[in-house]
Amino acid sequence: MYKNEWNILEKIQPMLVGEQVKNKLKRQPSYEESIRTESQAVRLMELNKINSFYLPSDMSVEIYTKLYLAMVRSMQKKESKLVIQQRNINGKNMRACANGFEPSFGGIIAGTDSFSVIGNSGIGKSSAISKAVQLMGGEDVIEMDNPYCKLIPVINVQCPFDCSVKSMLLAILQKIDVALGTSYYTMAVKSKANINTMLISTAQILLNHVAILCIDEIQNLIKHRAGIQLVSMMTELLNESGISIVFVGTPEVEPFFESVDYLARRTLGFHYDRCRYDTYFREFCAQLWEFQYVQKKQKISDDVIYWLYQHSAGTMSHILFLFQTAQEISILNGREILDMQALESAYQRMRMLHIHIQPDMNLKKVASKKKKSDTDKRVEKIIQKKEKVDNTAPITDDVIIQYPVNKGSVEEWTFLDLANKAKKKQTDIVSLLYGKISITEVSV
Repeated sequence: MYKNEWNILEKIQPMLVGEQVKNKLKRQPSYEESIRTESQAVRLMELNKINSFYLPSDMSVEIYTKLYLAMVRSMQKKESKLVIQQRNINGKNMRACANGFEPSFGGIIAGTDSFSVIGNSGIGKSSAISKAVQLMGGEDVIEMDNPYCKLIPVINVQCPFDCSVKSMLLAILQKIDVALGTSYYTMAVKSKANINTMLISTAQILLNHVAILCIDEIQNLIKHRAGIQLVSMMTELLNESGISIVFVGTPEVEPFFESVDYLARRTLGFHYDRCRYDTYFREFCAQLWEFQYVQKKQKISDDVIYWLYQHSAGTMSHILFLFQTAQEISILNGREILDMQALESAYQRMRMLHIHIQPDMNLKKVASKKKKSDTDKRVEKIIQKKEKVDNTAPITDDVIIQYPVNKGSVEEWTFLDLANKAKKKQTDIVSLLYGKISITEVSV
């Protein structure tokens, strides 16, 4: 289609690597220290800019590199003679559909460079892809010569929640129309074409004008009985167009892709877990912490970073929510400080996520030694009273004893630690809980 591949490379954005990619992808909101002296309304409005904060990770670099190489490979295929043959095959199939015959689907330039990006929700997959696409030129049209043609580097659509094949095809055509200024979507709706005709015509349009098709929220496939039909459509679309398709979703879709070999082969790619408690996570928190809109600015500490990890499970979207919400609360209640109290209040607004926030790591701190408080002494007396009751109370009598919480204790503990300690000392775990939580014992 084109004179040579160098003609393609001259038209697209140059490829970046390593730190170059991170520097280009990094986004920080505009911020001045004087903002902390402004009114509440102004500061709350400016605080919304926190959502634009983005610190690229190794995941961002990998996704950008893979997308760029897939885009180049897809564009290079468009200059081959196989593209002309594929166009002719698609044309015959469309004529067959128009005459009431079944099309003979078949692809000769299948997109073997398609891949998947699988990871937990909130870790930044979609953000990394979106920013990588912007760095590659986004949906800006590339105009080629000899012969003249318009190409879109990447278009991004979402998998329909009801797995409707027609909805997916129309969404693709709509994206292409926005970029090229065409009317493929309107024509498809007015023609009331059947699914086979729409599939072949969409594949032909993708073959002519698109390098990469990115499908987000692909986990919707397993939530509807029409998922198998949509997968079959995407497989045919891949074969008939020969472009690269990127599947983006959560880990719950992996068993579905692994179930058959032809799906597994086309969805090989990246799998990302939640962020670990590593240098990147600490750097993310440290840089984000600089954007404070409360009047009393606080420095971040290792304890705060540790707390943020434990209460976000390494999910970056949770960190942004905690940081922004804590400042909102502190500004509105007049405390005007970003401290643990504000963060705890923000965490309570995430109560529906508490069951999902379970960090993989467990950092232990050395508990500080302290003298027995009055509460400790009262607990000891209650324990003695319990022992006396246990030895003297008749079996048929109901005895209720309450053990208060020792609020003065700063020792950190977990139920697992106490269970191991009770097993080692061969004692009752309940006795180790005195003073740590509120306990009510009923002796019958």
